[in-house]
Amino acid sequence: MFDDFLTRAALAGFGLSLATGPLGSFVVWRRMAYFGDATAHAAVLGVALSFAVGAPVYLGILIVALAMAVTVAQLSGRGQGSDTVLGVLAHSALAFGLVAASLLGSMRINLEAWLFGDILFVTRGDLAAVWGGALIVLALLVSRWNALLTATLNEELARSAGISPARERLALTLALAMTVAVSIKIVGALLIAALLIIPAASARRFARTPEAMAVIATCASLAAVALGLFASVSFDTPAGPSIVAAAAVLFAAALIVRPRLG
Repeated sequence: MFDDFLTRAALAGFGLSLATGPLGSFVVWRRMAYFGDATAHAAVLGVALSFAVGAPVYLGILIVALAMAVTVAQLSGRGQGSDTVLGVLAHSALAFGLVAASLLGSMRINLEAWLFGDILFVTRGDLAAVWGGALIVLALLVSRWNALLTATLNEELARSAGISPARERLALTLALAMTVAVSIKIVGALLIAALLIIPAASARRFARTPEAMAVIATCASLAAVALGLFASVSFDTPAGPSIVAAAAVLFAAALIVRPRLG
């Protein structure tokens, strides 16, 4: 079964959805869209540095994405996490990554694959990395769900309950860095933030509880992967963008089918 490229692509997308559904819900709740962009764009620099030093690509992406996530979290914690600062970090990281990739000379890499994803060419090793990373992220979110939710709703309430908002913010940055690291080959650095946000935004219109929103967002992400892969194979379109486009279509359908709940 694993010798079929479409089966591997579907399994990779479904594994990623396990992480992007609940994590994307927190991204929406905490208004961390630009935060996700900054972390994802930094992954391109991780790819270039990994090729330059001969290190495993996933390891390089994880280290650089984690460094960017921690930097952004520290700036946010000091009251400097404005859209302007996040925009500077996001686009600067992407620019440095592209410049570093251009300096590799004979070690040219296919930047398009890392920017927009190449899910149809995932290997068994990629599958193991995606599912392993997604399960780690899911386990982290489940184990800290109540603390993360309390810190998201009201930081003062969290402190009074003995919960450190800074610690929970760090937990989210770790989860986000891991998700970026395992997803960049599937949907690419430019599209991972969209896959985090759009299914969660669709789920928000139907869910009455945070747990329900996480579950619905996961289901919406699974549906986007299935529809996007079908469209990619049927119309010969890029798989990563097709998945995000399918998620956008589902969001538009949610706008039409159900008015937003309070």
